[in-house]
Amino acid sequence: MVVLPSYSVDHTLLEHFGPRLPALEHRQLLSMLSLARRPAAEMIFVTAERPTQRVMDYHLSFVEDALRDGVRARFHVVAVPDDTARSITAKLLDRPDLLATIRSMTRGRLAFIEPWNVTDLEVQVAQRLGLPLNGTPATLWPLGFKSSGRRLMREAGVPLPGGREDVHSVDDVLAAVEHVRQERPDAEGVVVKLDDSASGLGNRVIEFADVPSPPMLRAAVESLGPDYLADLASGGVVEELLAGEELASPSVQGEITPDGRVAVVSTHEQIHSGTHRQVYAGCRFPARRDYRGDLAVYGTSVGQLLADRGALGRFSVDFAATRASSRWRVHGLEINLRKSGTSHPLSLLHNLTPGHYDDVAGTWSLPDGSRRCYRSTDNLLDPLWRGRERDLMDAVDHAGLTFDRGHGVGAVLHMLNGLRIAGVVGLTTIGRSPDDAQRRYEAAVAAITGRGPPDPGEARSGGASGSMSDGRDDACTGAHAH
Repeated sequence: MVVLPSYSVDHTLLEHFGPRLPALEHRQLLSMLSLARRPAAEMIFVTAERPTQRVMDYHLSFVEDALRDGVRARFHVVAVPDDTARSITAKLLDRPDLLATIRSMTRGRLAFIEPWNVTDLEVQVAQRLGLPLNGTPATLWPLGFKSSGRRLMREAGVPLPGGREDVHSVDDVLAAVEHVRQERPDAEGVVVKLDDSASGLGNRVIEFADVPSPPMLRAAVESLGPDYLADLASGGVVEELLAGEELASPSVQGEITPDGRVAVVSTHEQIHSGTHRQVYAGCRFPARRDYRGDLAVYGTSVGQLLADRGALGRFSVDFAATRASSRWRVHGLEINLRKSGTSHPLSLLHNLTPGHYDDVAGTWSLPDGSRRCYRSTDNLLDPLWRGRERDLMDAVDHAGLTFDRGHGVGAVLHMLNGLRIAGVVGLTTIGRSPDDAQRRYEAAVAAITGRGPPDPGEARSGGASGSMSDGRDDACTGAHAH
């Protein structure tokens, strides 16, 4: 397996993440743990920054002693030293010598590329390596745009917030707002989203209370700015700003196999903070029992339509869930034809606690019948942590919280190179129940910070996703982001 944490996204998003791109790439470093379950497999991890020996030793500490040397020998790093704000794929294409190295390492072996997402750049790498990509073809990338996603979800029978697709101008936005007001008289506002955007950077919220008259509404839309409106000319959507007694942001992940089969692999609660819940702060597995079955049904329906169109590999569907009078309702928001900020903690669960996803209960079940859940974030941040990998590892370990293979519970740090870059680190805690995972998470944060756990709304728990992480995860950045 050639692991390619590509992050081939719009240049403005790449510039936004800037020096943190190598930290995002290292989220996929957790996939090395799968080698313990695949004794004949080898893995090539492509990254702009080679993991330190300390980080390698830390990850390998979660592998059984008897298997550790074998995993180490079968895990290979191809480093592309380049600190420009570009995807690792673009950097790799500039290095024919490294492409030749990967070709020599995979020659004569059954091999494939596991990308984070697939664009023309990843296709070029695949062609030069002569290897297939486990991802949706680049020609189908627009299926994940906001307008296309709404149309496809509607076809799959997924309930949607009031709104309109294919919005291109100020007048289109005003007409869409009027449509929402007629369709949802109690709506509190709308979210304008650029079609081809991620991490919430293309989202703008307009609350009706702030624009009580048509001239004020027009002025608010025009104030989005010439750059934003120029991007809107390529397409966007206007959706109702959902509200309720309670509001949640669940998602469902699925996998499409090369023969077109669709399997739901997880549901999550995505945790948000900030104004209008636009900042991703982490996730919990699984989603609430109240609607995880609905998520699975809708995810399967969307996945089958995607498979019929030729999609492949990982996909996810994001929702907003609202509760009024004790009843929860889910509303489809968008489709992601790629991995997301909820992908790597799920990989960690699979690799550390061998079991299976119970698609009826929507839980992860171990052979002894017990279940495992987790709480995860990529956004624990404190500038004082810069370069303190060992201190944070020791703090978690001394508190007795480090993952215990024997019991299948505990805490794992990830994105450890983010500490050197910006004092940011990821944390996933696995427990026997959602409450148990949350308690372990709070205890681990307290151990790291030397105080009580930070409030999700505090800056230090979510830097400025996914997440794509960086405080606005690519997988979800609020009830209307993504």
